Amino acid sequence: MRLTVLGGGGFRMPLVYRALLEDTGDDAGRCTELVLFDTDRGRLDAIGAVLAEQAAGRPTAPAVRATTDLDEALRGADFVFSAIRVGGLAGRARDERVPLAEGVLGQETVGAGGVLYGLRTLPVALEIAERIAAVAPDAWVINFTNPAGMVTEAMQRVLGDRVIGICDSPVGLCRRAARALGADPGRAAYDYVGLNHLGWLRGVIVDGRDRLPELLDDATALESFEEGKLFGARWLRALGALPNEYLHYYYFNREAVTSIRSAPATRGEFLRDQQAGFYERAAAAGRSGGTGALELWERTRLEREATYMAESREASGGWQRDTCDLDGGGYDRIALAIMRAIARDERATLILNVRNRTAVPGLDADAVVEVPCLVDAGGARPLAAGAVAPDQLGLMLSLKAVERATIAAATSRGPAARAQALRALALHPLVDSVNVADRILDASGALPTP
Repeated sequence: MRLTVLGGGGFRMPLVYRALLEDTGDDAGRCTELVLFDTDRGRLDAIGAVLAEQAAGRPTAPAVRATTDLDEALRGADFVFSAIRVGGLAGRARDERVPLAEGVLGQETVGAGGVLYGLRTLPVALEIAERIAAVAPDAWVINFTNPAGMVTEAMQRVLGDRVIGICDSPVGLCRRAARALGADPGRAAYDYVGLNHLGWLRGVIVDGRDRLPELLDDATALESFEEGKLFGARWLRALGALPNEYLHYYYFNREAVTSIRSAPATRGEFLRDQQAGFYERAAAAGRSGGTGALELWERTRLEREATYMAESREASGGWQRDTCDLDGGGYDRIALAIMRAIARDERATLILNVRNRTAVPGLDADAVVEVPCLVDAGGARPLAAGAVAPDQLGLMLSLKAVERATIAAATSRGPAARAQALRALALHPLVDSVNVADRILDASGALPTP
């Protein structure tokens, strides 16, 4: 089975390869060839050096091939994993700084920063979808490119339900909640509903019983894991649900913006500077034929994980991430689980970004939502979510309007594109003025000059 990774020079690529190395299934359902595509040959060389060390002594390791030719990468692919970053980390840093200069949230996928990132990314994602349709029409596409919800919805307009979006935030939340209850995360079922980076865990079902009320009643257990520390037991009890970590930017917006603005660097700036050094040294190790790239990557990864959402943690009292949350992975395991379920027809229930159909009342059939899905050889089908609380549905509808205006802007030209981009920014709940939205759009350079 051939897996093509778009953005194969990305920093987290070794996590995907690690998951592939751990897959011991037969060749019929196991990845035997990995093709890495990236527009940056230097990044491919650096990640290639890390993967070569990972594969050492593993005779069944998938063969790795790297290319900067998109059609070559896609041809013959059974699965395509899309994890591109248009504009690189320099683009992300700009997306964060421009809104912050206006006093509103600057974050990769949430708020104005997420809209700017979408405006830059969607045209490229749609071009890729067109090439997949032409070169590898039978391939399944697993999208991790952010903003994952809107990118998945846009690509589905070309490729239909063969595009499945993934995110590691929901599975991390579910596992932490189960562990806090003393339950095996793998044996529990989860009632989760939302959009990408905007969801709520509404139930943790263990042996047929929902134990979330028990967790909400136990302040010590509730505040023993990341989301409990981030939101606090008092607010979680008032909500009656466990929010995805990204909802901290909505529920504690003022504190989050203050913390981010007072930090010496945004997350994008930190990663830009950190990874520049890694790629240079790892590529040199690969060219010399020596070792050390894997160790360098692991050190860099641990620092990256330890500083994840550091400003939000600082805004909620200051605390360190648990050791079990520094292992990394999550989205790589989800991607492998999807491939196994489809290739081997092994049924699995996973929280994914898919077309709503009738799963979430109040949203239309084509809206991409993030909910538990049944996955098998036929793809991913959302499970019915049932009624959604008014506050949750209201936020989902608002953000869906923002996503669709962003897609409309990215697929339009001239005044129409600008009008839709302004609409996307100004309608976002975290942008407090149309004038602010207008200035952000002008300063960002997110739209091409007519």
